[in-house]
Amino acid sequence: MQLTVQQEDLNRGLSAVARAVPTRSTLPITNNILLEADDDQLTLSATDAETIAITYRIASGITEAGTITLPSRLLSDFVATLPPQPIEIALAERSRQVSLSCARNEASIGGQAADEFPPIPPVEEGDTIQLDADALRRSINQVAFAAATDDSRPVLTGVHFALRDGSLRLAAADGFRLAVNTIEVGENSGDREAIVPARALNELARLLPEVTETISVTFNPAGTQVLFDLGHATLVAQLIQGTFPNYEQLIPSGHATSTEVSVGEFMRETRIASIFARDGSGIVRLIASPGEGSTGRLTVTARAEEVGNNEGEIDALVDGEEARIAFNSRYLIEVLGALDTDRVAIETSSPSSPGVLRPVGNDDYVHVVMPMFVQW
Repeated sequence: MQLTVQQEDLNRGLSAVARAVPTRSTLPITNNILLEADDDQLTLSATDAETIAITYRIASGITEAGTITLPSRLLSDFVATLPPQPIEIALAERSRQVSLSCARNEASIGGQAADEFPPIPPVEEGDTIQLDADALRRSINQVAFAAATDDSRPVLTGVHFALRDGSLRLAAADGFRLAVNTIEVGENSGDREAIVPARALNELARLLPEVTETISVTFNPAGTQVLFDLGHATLVAQLIQGTFPNYEQLIPSGHATSTEVSVGEFMRETRIASIFARDGSGIVRLIASPGEGSTGRLTVTARAEEVGNNEGEIDALVDGEEARIAFNSRYLIEVLGALDTDRVAIETSSPSSPGVLRPVGNDDYVHVVMPMFVQW
């Protein structure tokens, strides 16, 4: 194997596939990245052999075709520090040593045979839909963070995909919050449901900014795998088996009070309150007060015994009666950081009922948060 590749291209590709390398693995070869040089392109692949596999293709000057696997962290760290100039890569077949030369830097890295690397599962047949890359990225960013991070209920570590009537609905929940976003597919794509690991979608979201138009999404006939094809890169994920909870019944059908505020101002006051909430179970209290002939206000408070307290206030459009409710500050900060509108409406019914956050002007997204029970 012998080739030349631009440092910027190789660094970008390594950064993409390295995210699939497991932090802990019983299969040492998965700590490596597979390099395949052929047909004027270098293909990089990485997998954890369980959940996710990422492949990334780079245009390169191939002098001699070949394959090898190299340690992910060593290769990535070395390439990232090189200057933005061409890198010459050559493999000594017998010793499996790979030499890399860039500008006035040279290195030699020991590799392992490519045939020891776990095969990337092909997803060649199945139901395929086309999705706008930017719309999918926004949807993932607004939903995936609400998925559970522990494995006590595996289905909650994934994002539920529901394809119906020309639209795709993504939903995630961890027992304390629920995020739902809808994307218009715009074609007769049939009906399908699947649970995609949130981890795989988060890695996909990091790749999507490189795509300007659409990507193809293919579910295999067995319902065990999904392929996201970005053209220059692919991501294959193992689907989570099980039944996702019926989340529709968790979304309140009405509310007593709607409080509309600036996302930026609400985020600032919540961050300030969260400093004091650290020693108080992360609890932030909200009090929405209607204005009498003037603008209403939303008061954001936090207090912790023997530490101190904080109170902030922002202007609000309050429709309904005065409302009080308490939330986990982290949950508020995460959903506010995911919104792409300037204003958000907070819908509440009582201190003990779930609160609903809706971005003003965007009917495709809804976020439900369970309240914290506090003494007022």
